[in-house]
Amino acid sequence: MLPSKGSALRNGLEVLDLANLERPALEAALEARGHQRFHARQIFSWIYKRGVTDSGAMTDLSRGLRAALAAEFVLTTPTLARREVSSDGTEKFLLRLGDGRHIESVFIPDTPAMTFCVSTQVGCAMACAFCLTGKMGLVRNLTAGEIVGQVRVLADALALRDKKFNIVLMGMGEPLHNYDETMRALRILADEHGFDMSGRRITLSTVGLLPALERLATEDVMPNLAISLHAPTDLLRGELVPINRKYGVSDIINACRRFPLSRRSRITFEYVLLAGVNDSPQDARQLATLVAAVKSKVNLIPLNAAPGIPFERPSDEVIDRFAKIVADHGVTVSVRKSRGRDIRAACGQLIVEGPKKSAAQQLAVVL
Repeated sequence: MLPSKGSALRNGLEVLDLANLERPALEAALEARGHQRFHARQIFSWIYKRGVTDSGAMTDLSRGLRAALAAEFVLTTPTLARREVSSDGTEKFLLRLGDGRHIESVFIPDTPAMTFCVSTQVGCAMACAFCLTGKMGLVRNLTAGEIVGQVRVLADALALRDKKFNIVLMGMGEPLHNYDETMRALRILADEHGFDMSGRRITLSTVGLLPALERLATEDVMPNLAISLHAPTDLLRGELVPINRKYGVSDIINACRRFPLSRRSRITFEYVLLAGVNDSPQDARQLATLVAAVKSKVNLIPLNAAPGIPFERPSDEVIDRFAKIVADHGVTVSVRKSRGRDIRAACGQLIVEGPKKSAAQQLAVVL
């Protein structure tokens, strides 16, 4: 028997997994079992503010409730399988999930805040031509508990649970392709009795799945939005980002124009620079013209080259020229400093081995 979402198996029996439950769902589950709803606030505080994973250690709960939690619930947490440290201080964490699958998460210090880069899927179906994760294909979606679990593990490993940090959903996977679990994870992270994360401290990066992007515009928990654009025309973007064959550049720009933004917020357009592919002066001018209609900024990302990626990083001179052209057109632009390249922790370099869906299944998912 496979467990349903929000639950797990113990000795062949289905029990609720605390890691997958938003606080209102936990309140309802406690009430259904004869307990007071307010205990959910205490349990959330133990799990997320204090990092406790053993219900027996939740000492402000009655012995009876602690025994019930131990018998009727589980709390699954990813296991730290390997930890690597880059020469620049970036750290990459290989995490093992309950089914034996693996994902990678990254800690980027001093950026200027402490930043956790977390995954939303095992692998990715988007198949972007310059990304190693895309070469895995999609193995499966992560649950909300597995997404938040990465934050729990990193916060404890880095002794940052009581410190301020940022989260970017830029690890393995396309967050909006795993919409429901991603949004459940964001609500858990935002809960005032948990990590109490403001949407301003969370950034969601997407290639632009339009129906999901339009749903995101209606959510109460609103993260910063980053659009992985990477080319200014449909012809070129279609070669680099296959989903562009379904949702074109103009569709994405129009959706971004409609997206609700606070007074001080802007959409970030991410643009991976590939030598001789999308880094010409004409590309820069077209990009600047394209995004000018959106309250936005451009983040240029020089390719993090790796075996298996058929592109090269442009020279510093080409990168600077491209950035200057965009800036001269009145668009705010920055060049991302690559972090963790020596341990393959940089943008587009996350990959783990494992079974994936067939080519036909992948194509069906993407298009």
